[in-house]
Amino acid sequence: MALKPLAERMRPNDLKDYVGQEHIIGEEGSLLKVLKAGVLPSILLWGPPGVGKTTLAYLLAKFIGRPIHLVSAINSGVKEVREVIKQATSRDMFHQTPILFIDEIHRFSKTQQDSLLSAVEKGDVILVGATTENPSFEVISALLSRCQIYTLKHLERSELEMILERAIEEDEVLSKKEITLKETENLIRYSGGDARKLMNLLELVVNSCPGDTLSIDNDMVAQNIQDQLYLYDKNGEMHYDIVSALIKSIRGSDPNAAVYWLARMIEGGEDPKFISRRLLILASEDIGNANPTALIMANNCFQAVQAIGFPESRIILSQCVIYLANSAKSNASYMAINLAQQEVKKSGHQSVPLHLRNAPTKLMRDLGYGDNYKYAHNHQGNFVQQEFLPDLISGTTFYKPGNNAKENQWKDQLKFKWKGKYNYD
Repeated sequence: MALKPLAERMRPNDLKDYVGQEHIIGEEGSLLKVLKAGVLPSILLWGPPGVGKTTLAYLLAKFIGRPIHLVSAINSGVKEVREVIKQATSRDMFHQTPILFIDEIHRFSKTQQDSLLSAVEKGDVILVGATTENPSFEVISALLSRCQIYTLKHLERSELEMILERAIEEDEVLSKKEITLKETENLIRYSGGDARKLMNLLELVVNSCPGDTLSIDNDMVAQNIQDQLYLYDKNGEMHYDIVSALIKSIRGSDPNAAVYWLARMIEGGEDPKFISRRLLILASEDIGNANPTALIMANNCFQAVQAIGFPESRIILSQCVIYLANSAKSNASYMAINLAQQEVKKSGHQSVPLHLRNAPTKLMRDLGYGDNYKYAHNHQGNFVQQEFLPDLISGTTFYKPGNNAKENQWKDQLKFKWKGKYNYD
């Protein structure tokens, strides 16, 4: 019988051996608390590749003693899903409700997802879906409302090193060799934080070196796996590396580089919806009000791509990428909301000043709700100075206009209207 890959051999068999995701399955983890209560609701596990979504699904089933059925959204359809549901609904009263694990659930069509609704709602199955994409975009709202979402994080360096050490010490093959990990930087860097990829790289390096004694350092890793890095894996870490290069090229106003990275994604078979969503986010985060039309352009691109698809949508994506790369840039809106959210966490939820409160009833009016509010339209230029922030944070600046034609104009308007309150000098 052929030997299983190292990543499969090192798959943990118990939750206590699972590395990472302390926020959900650690001693104080939200999901572990639910499990210890003896229940498991239908859930969606959202996180990047290689953080252990599939492994966690099987460990959850083992922890609560439920049978688990795997359905891959890549090669399964409504027929396979209905067959599993049929098996579940035909169980007798002594059988446990099974877990239906759907890997890459974001690849299911609306029709395929609709086929799950009745069984999930009736409790015939416990749905555990795994996705690398934001469920808000890819999972229908009716299914979202029936599931708890747990976000899995990238593994920390210390966690990845723990996985490496454990493989060397405990694996049935590697433990028989004398392996020393002198340096781990390249193994971790090339893995992109993907534990499965990390195991594959370790196995590749070990197998490329004859003998049973080896010392692994950064140079050895680079020499043995460098040729592997030119591939584009739309389901792996290169998927995130290349979209990062695309975004940073647009942010850096380099249309040539941006189109190149776009081409890499297209030739690699990337989902055009994934690309257009990233462009939509960038249009607000990195261009914003320096060119408000950029968001309109990106949104039109997003809608057009969904209507047309490949290959024609490559032209629309190219037009949008070039437009965004050539646009003036401002992250002022992005920075403003970050600062405002930090203030909310710092100072708590401050009371709305009385003059800004709504006063629909006589009691509220008697309590002073809305008193001394100045209606802007009753004043010259539809503007009048008054305080709109809670007293505790009065005078705090969140929005700082970017240095571009549009926001410089706004800066002058704010300074003129507010007479010193908005002073950016």
